[in-house]
Amino acid sequence: MPSIFSKIVSGGIPAGIMHQDELVTAFRDVNPAAPTHILIVPNQEIASLDGLVPGQAELAGPMLLVARGGYRLVINRGPHGGQKVMHLHMRLMGGRPLGPMLCEA
Repeated sequence: MPSIFSKIVSGGIPAGIMHQDELVTAFRDVNPAAPTHILIVPNQEIASLDGLVPGQAELAGPMLLVARGGYRLVINRGPHGGQKVMHLHMRLMGGRPLGPMLCEA
């Protein structure tokens, strides 16, 4: 079954698409954690960074090249890393000072 991100990429679910080309789609997060919160996904459904194979290495560069401005980039991996949608995605967050990356435990 396609992920929600695959449905956005294919146009099956409307989204605030900021960029789309043959490899990558970027769209606004519906539950933003910062004034600017954009998700950048490969158009091909890949579960996570661990799912990338050598023939898909060309996807990493375009995902990074879409990111522009003052921002933080985050890629969550698996349940302990906070990944909720099993489709590789990178979060671009900015629009205000973001503070420390992690809180001390």
